[in-house]
Amino acid sequence: MEFKDNIPIYLQIEQYLYRQIVQGQLPAGTKIPSVRRLAVDLTVNVNTVQRALQQMNANGILITKRGEGNFVTEDEVLLAKTKQHLLDMELQRFTEQMRQLGVKRNHLVEILTHYLEEHIDDR
Repeated sequence: MEFKDNIPIYLQIEQYLYRQIVQGQLPAGTKIPSVRRLAVDLTVNVNTVQRALQQMNANGILITKRGEGNFVTEDEVLLAKTKQHLLDMELQRFTEQMRQLGVKRNHLVEILTHYLEEHIDDR
């Protein structure tokens, strides 16, 4: 994982894990790797990983089972809200970039529709 300098690493780790959960790489009920394993895999300090996991626990996305580790919540409503939040963040970033390029709202829909028709195969 490559980290950006302008965003705290623990937040980037959170986003990385949220994406894995939403994409189904870490399904509901799955045990996530240990703090030490994540720290080694991501080449970061154990305390940084711990901070990310504590925040995810506080948000209810991860559940800690004493002596067993951290598990992805099985709360489907919370998982759906998390996915929607990630989608909203990506759309916000995309629309802001388009605005900076001078693309107006009505033209954005046209551009996006054309792009999807040309490049995305939904079959």
